[in-house]
Amino acid sequence: MAGVQLSNIHKSYEGGAEVIRDVSLDIADGEFCVFVGPSGCGKSTLLRMVAGLEDISSGEMRIGGARVNELAPSERNVAMVFQNYALYPHLDVAENMAFGLRLTGMKTPEIKTRVANIAKTLEIEHLLERKPKALSGGQRQRVAIGRALVRDPGVFLFDEPLSNLDAALRTQMRVEIARLHRSYGKASTIYVTHDQVEAMTLADKIVLLHTGADVAKHGSIAQVGSPMELYANPRNLFVAGFIGSPKMNLLPATVTQVSEASVTLQLRDGASITAAVRPGPVTVGEAVTLGIRSEHLMLAHGGDNTIACKVQWVEQLGDTTFAYLDTADGQKLTLRLPGETPLAEGEALSLRVPPQRAHVFDAQGQALKKTI
Repeated sequence: MAGVQLSNIHKSYEGGAEVIRDVSLDIADGEFCVFVGPSGCGKSTLLRMVAGLEDISSGEMRIGGARVNELAPSERNVAMVFQNYALYPHLDVAENMAFGLRLTGMKTPEIKTRVANIAKTLEIEHLLERKPKALSGGQRQRVAIGRALVRDPGVFLFDEPLSNLDAALRTQMRVEIARLHRSYGKASTIYVTHDQVEAMTLADKIVLLHTGADVAKHGSIAQVGSPMELYANPRNLFVAGFIGSPKMNLLPATVTQVSEASVTLQLRDGASITAAVRPGPVTVGEAVTLGIRSEHLMLAHGGDNTIACKVQWVEQLGDTTFAYLDTADGQKLTLRLPGETPLAEGEALSLRVPPQRAHVFDAQGQALKKTI
């Protein structure tokens, strides 16, 4: 078993471009940790630093308790599955899976036993004599995973392994990877993706990395936690805008009243909304942002804590209907409803915001603590 500890890790390239900023993180033995974030946030770079394929500019990295900053990739007890499979085209499946073991000097009978056992687990026994060109994308990915599994490493590293597959196959392989992790749970797993569905369904722990206009935060950790922690309690506007599909509705507002357990806001269209959050440093008159997820908005007939809006477009997806709305002052909202809900373009709606479901972010984009 091998946990991974990152302490104040930085990565910068020649010319001063800082890609990873002050990342400190503990990944426990057997934990499935997903690095997620928009393109360019540094998640693959961070993974390659764990693998030893990128140097660490400063900070300390430990695997299994041992410092690995100066160790070569082959000395780190890790196995990596690449986005492009990286199979040797002139070798058959069995030889591809055995290649790394042969380099270690392992005896042929043990190699054959390991390859056969892993091939059975991955259901690719019938493919062992085929070359990569005779395999589908999903089969190639299974071989790449098998090549990592036969090494029995302390840490598995996956760099966007499903991005080259079609949607149906991605779903199937996601289930397979989850099953394999349960079967081989003794090894820690670090998985990189930009797909939040993969992150939400696979992870024990999500690490969301910053990117965007704020250069000072680029490559730093926006939030670490379980999938539902990030979904239900985003720490800041960046997390709220990234986690969730569709993303959280965000509306500019002004604080009109504060109490020990709630904050009342006025939206730009004049609507008054009370949120069950602690005001913290927020005071009356301060500009803030109201956040509410599409599935938490409720159809209403006027009344308190409601927003008036008009339907601009409706998407019916069978079990779910998405309505895209405009408020009176032109703000955009997304509403998620059961699939057979009848809505018409141009229809006027009143949407209630449950106080316990509302999020409030201060002028610096930090979330106020919820009271319920």
